[in-house]
Amino acid sequence: MQFNQQPNQRVITPTRTILQTNTMLRKTYLLLAGTLLFSALCAAFAMASNAAPLNPILLLVVFIGGPFLVMGLRNNPIMGLVAIFAYTGIIGYTLGPIVNFYLHEYANGGQLVFTALGGTGAIFVGLSAYALITKKDFSYLAGFVFGGIICAFVLGLAAMIFHMPILSLFVSAAFMLLSCGIILYQTSLIIHGGETSYIMATLNIYIALVNIFLSLLRILGAFSNRN
Repeated sequence: MQFNQQPNQRVITPTRTILQTNTMLRKTYLLLAGTLLFSALCAAFAMASNAAPLNPILLLVVFIGGPFLVMGLRNNPIMGLVAIFAYTGIIGYTLGPIVNFYLHEYANGGQLVFTALGGTGAIFVGLSAYALITKKDFSYLAGFVFGGIICAFVLGLAAMIFHMPILSLFVSAAFMLLSCGIILYQTSLIIHGGETSYIMATLNIYIALVNIFLSLLRILGAFSNRN
């Protein structure tokens, strides 16, 4: 399962001061840390209670409608935060059954999960550091990532409908690479003054991280033995 996302396409203007940029980065990373922690707690609760996967239709509504709700409330300091924590909490809860599946169905399930987590963290730190240090403008990635996500989503549906595991594996790898592009693009957008909402910046990076984690888990699982 992958989470669809669309980068905000804005014109980057170098009008933001260094102080404003640092403030934006600090708010984004603090909120990102908070949402990730809340998601982890919700996932742990779902795992401890052996929660069943949510209804697919409900999941689709949440996954697609959630980001639009957050986007609509991004300029409201209170409701925007409520919306993003509600969304990331639900996402975390849905991750619980997925993680439980790998823990119970694979002989090295624990190793798979921690490797995926560690890999996700390493990718995020590496890409963020590269964007922050080089200060390169990655705005050109917007169109490529947007088009790539649509193509990967369609291929993912085809792989699911026609039960094509090789194609599914390819889609997971594609989503992981596209999510890496999102991190570079979003970080660059903050640095160059093209992002004015730390809530939206957090949401985009959060979804990218979840996609990378799930993609790594899927790829690692494909090369591991099940119980």
